[in-house]
Amino acid sequence: MAEKLRSAPTLETGRLLLRAWRKDDFRPWQAIMHQPDVHRHFGPTPIGEEELWRRMAAGVGSWPLLGIGSWAVERKADGRLIGNVGLFNAWRALEPVFGEEPEMGWIFSTEVHGQGMAGEACRAALDWFDAHVEPVPVWAIIAPENTPSLKLAERLGFIHHNETIYNGEPTFVLKRTL
Repeated sequence: MAEKLRSAPTLETGRLLLRAWRKDDFRPWQAIMHQPDVHRHFGPTPIGEEELWRRMAAGVGSWPLLGIGSWAVERKADGRLIGNVGLFNAWRALEPVFGEEPEMGWIFSTEVHGQGMAGEACRAALDWFDAHVEPVPVWAIIAPENTPSLKLAERLGFIHHNETIYNGEPTFVLKRTL
């Protein structure tokens, strides 16, 4: 895996800053995750406060443990938190088992949907990953009805691997290899 870092490295694109999570990101992140067009891909109700905090903390804690983790994504024009992107290991109970191979995920506020910001952030994260981590496959899981994320995954080089049931819901499993 990658060299163990104490926290997420800061990455900059034309419009975005990918940075380490801060405690004061929690409430804005919770607001994003409560947007109906965001949370519908994770279940019929928003993820609860406790679970959301654990996921954010896991994204932070993955850096020193694994050398990968998640970034808070901030719009440079106004400093506003607009989403997250990450490479992580969630040890999900599904087939195939990803094992030590990382998974990639991204979630963005509806205010930036359709503006290419998710793609910009994901490309920056994958460029960093490709430059700093030994070449390994990267996995992703996406709800079948999440057409925008499926299209983005394809543009990022992910291919459909299989379909499975995860948390009682149909799920597409995708894989990116170099």
